[in-house]
Amino acid sequence: MINKTSAEYDSVIKVCRELFLKKSNDYGTAWRILRISSITDQIFIKAQRIRTLEEKKVSKVGEDITSEYIGIVNYCIIAMMQMDLQNDDRTELPLDEVEMYFDKRVNETKELMFAKNHDYGEAWRDMRISSLTDLILMKILRVKQIEDNSGQTLASEGVRANYQDMLNYSVFALIKLGL
Repeated sequence: MINKTSAEYDSVIKVCRELFLKKSNDYGTAWRILRISSITDQIFIKAQRIRTLEEKKVSKVGEDITSEYIGIVNYCIIAMMQMDLQNDDRTELPLDEVEMYFDKRVNETKELMFAKNHDYGEAWRDMRISSLTDLILMKILRVKQIEDNSGQTLASEGVRANYQDMLNYSVFALIKLGL
């Protein structure tokens, strides 16, 4: 099952990465202007839209649930890159550097997924996609609370781990959606 999960994960990430790099080519790294809290809010908007679409079953805008989950994956990676680059004032990064940061964050997050899958036995495969959406929304609320507390936590795993979990939940949803 590990090899299947790894292949499915890589396939989903390939789609997300291709879109991310195309947009980076089109727009540059305009996302560098965003504060972490703004990125969190972008993820919230996407997750809330997914939940609305799951409940109402009708979209009045062209993007579907799949594209919103792809957006969450990419925004989670942007958030982690921004954390890495918080002391770097450049607003424009070369594409090869962006690729390197993207791949580094994905590889670390995939390793976390394998560790958790080992302990949880790939329980996500039996979950509903709507539950994955709810877990992402819960993680966003946790991140917002940590941000509102200026990053101070007493027992939390921290912001980066929450972004990694949201990324992995989104990948799981995309696998279940057949991407």
